[in-house]
Amino acid sequence: MALRVENIGSLAAVSASRWNAVVGARYPFLRYEFLAALEACGCAHTETGWEPDHLMVFEGERAVGALPRYAKYHSRGEYVFDWSWADAWERAGGDYYPKSLSAIPFTPAIGPRLAVVEDVDRRAVIAALAPLIRDTGLQSWHLLFADSDEVDDWQAAIGAPLLERQAVQFAWQDDGFGDFDGFLARMSSRKRKEIRRERRKLSDQGFVFERLTGDRIDDQVLAQFYRCYCMTYLERGQRPYLSLEFFTRLRDGMPDCLMLVRASLAGRAVAAALCLQGGDALYGRYWGSEVEADFLHFETCYYQGIEHCLERGLARFDPGTQGEHKLTRGFAPVISRSLHYLEHEGFREAVAEFCREERAYVHAYLEQCRLRLPFKDPPS
Repeated sequence: MALRVENIGSLAAVSASRWNAVVGARYPFLRYEFLAALEACGCAHTETGWEPDHLMVFEGERAVGALPRYAKYHSRGEYVFDWSWADAWERAGGDYYPKSLSAIPFTPAIGPRLAVVEDVDRRAVIAALAPLIRDTGLQSWHLLFADSDEVDDWQAAIGAPLLERQAVQFAWQDDGFGDFDGFLARMSSRKRKEIRRERRKLSDQGFVFERLTGDRIDDQVLAQFYRCYCMTYLERGQRPYLSLEFFTRLRDGMPDCLMLVRASLAGRAVAAALCLQGGDALYGRYWGSEVEADFLHFETCYYQGIEHCLERGLARFDPGTQGEHKLTRGFAPVISRSLHYLEHEGFREAVAEFCREERAYVHAYLEQCRLRLPFKDPPS
């Protein structure tokens, strides 16, 4: 049966059950509850430069594919930086914005972008989507932080016009560690002692850490977390991307996916990190602190998450983008891949050369990072 593509615009135009029947529950950021909360709270909305433009694919009356998409009027909140491309195109007299973007707003976490039901071929769905990717009337389309297999399928189905851009992120992978002591045991003696010293120093200062899930994340806990989250932005003179209403909707709509680390001192909560989990992975995304203390960020955002994974049998922990300091704490470098379609052939050729040169630096950096891992033997 032929595939039919519909532009649904906002998620408000489709039911949660229909969208989630396609995307499943393994990757929390594609779920209806997450994306719809961003729209409903005005975080990813036309007024903030994220105009919802989502696509669904149907086989008869059955929904078989879903692709989040936005008409984007700036490049903020993406984490694959194309400001120089925009500047070059506008210097040449063109309009780079709005552009078409398939990504999870404010979320540089590698995962599926195009969701397809199991009994339908993903490349066939991509082929059905291709005309709506190329012929939007906009200068460009961008697919950010997609799974590697999905990137391969897009390249196979659409071909040369898609430019690939790569970057390095850091992720923890369980290698049969058993528990946190087993994880440390694989490290060199010096690195193992450093991490134990960091954790002991916080304990000696009186910090207490809790991991909260489900109904333990009540309104008071969430409000305290949000104060801390805002501090991260205010320290840089910025406003936070996300609102308390957004996090409240997440808590109410998908409580099974949330894990909050709360740090307290003298009985008062002073720092927090909010993670999402799905399938066999934990994703660290949002953090902040009302106090300054050595190693507080590492404990709240990294070590507590690793312990949670080991206790819950989660195989992978993505702690967020950037940060070479993650290396010495057991987070290995991984390649993230993004795809870009540029309408103008001459501009596309110039950007293709940029991407080729950039990839050489990215892979050299990857190898340098691997040499800095703290393990006695590299994890399998």
